Amino acid sequence: MRVLVVSGIWPPDPGGPASHASAFASFLHARGHSVEVVTTADTAPEPRAYSVSCVPRAWRTRHLRSALLVRKRAREADVVYATSMIRRAAVGSRLARRPLVVKLVSDEVFERMQREGRFSGSLDDFQRVRGNARMRFLRATRDRALQGARHVLSPSEYLRRIALGWGLEQARISVLPNTTPAIPSLPSREELRTELELEGDSLAFAGRLGIQKSLGVAFEALATVPNVTLTIAGDGPEREGLERRATELGLDGRVRFLGALPRDGVLRLFRAADASLLSSSWENFPHTVVEALAVGRPVIATSVGGVPEVVHDGENGLLVEPNDPNALGAAISRFFSDGDLRRRLADAAAPSVAGYAEDAVFARIEDVLKQATEP
Repeated sequence: MRVLVVSGIWPPDPGGPASHASAFASFLHARGHSVEVVTTADTAPEPRAYSVSCVPRAWRTRHLRSALLVRKRAREADVVYATSMIRRAAVGSRLARRPLVVKLVSDEVFERMQREGRFSGSLDDFQRVRGNARMRFLRATRDRALQGARHVLSPSEYLRRIALGWGLEQARISVLPNTTPAIPSLPSREELRTELELEGDSLAFAGRLGIQKSLGVAFEALATVPNVTLTIAGDGPEREGLERRATELGLDGRVRFLGALPRDGVLRLFRAADASLLSSSWENFPHTVVEALAVGRPVIATSVGGVPEVVHDGENGLLVEPNDPNALGAAISRFFSDGDLRRRLADAAAPSVAGYAEDAVFARIEDVLKQATEP
């Protein structure tokens, strides 16, 4: 099978679509399939065992160029698999007359409106807002792109239900959770804590530092719990403001920003910490939740989107309502003050995601791609 993988971000870019696209492309290549990737990048991606073609993000015409590049490369493929750039992948695959399979990771219209400061409510609230002409246009083109796909994969039942409201057929969208990563051989937890300079009660966060992560809420919660530190792996548009906010709250020395880390670096950080922290105001099914659980670390998180589908309160983590620093602070305090609870959650963490093994999930995507090539 000849597969064209389309992703708007690619390593070393942080984020779930980049991690997923590169890991799945490598899986397909190892299985003997012909693989090519189309992405966008600030600098040329590092060479891989398969071809990675990119459109520079600095180009003003990058959207058109990306669609045309997808069309060109799709002509040499049997099927197109898009993890983002869905509109461009849809246009390019349609022009090349090749079937399209989409991994839906979010409502990108909602994300765009959030970034632009045009909407501040929840993802569910956004579905009920009619919006202006531009918003309606973006929604219409998104829906058309998805409706033209042979199949759509959603990481959570939560997002699947939302997408059904966009006019997708039930038979053409299914739930397939994000994968647990292949866990590398890691040093002992004590060695990792020394390496990462973690002392005492410690939490870790990894991800893009964007508005949805609501890390300001995490900082306010942390300010109510003495002697707990938070180490942050990731970068993004909110970093400068978050650094200022940490200082304003008197968290100097308790909050550290490490910048972007490769996936193995994130796993090392999670393994070294006592728990992963997620304070998001909205989410779909974040990769980092699965990664933390896979290395045996409980998750303290907000009960948003698909998070409750993998983090079960009192079993492998603790859940609170979003945008409530007091509730989040109370959960952090409860976690660190109850040794029995902490041990029980940690013991249950890795087994709770055992069914999300990368090879098993990727094999199911492989089957979907094969089915999409059938007449």
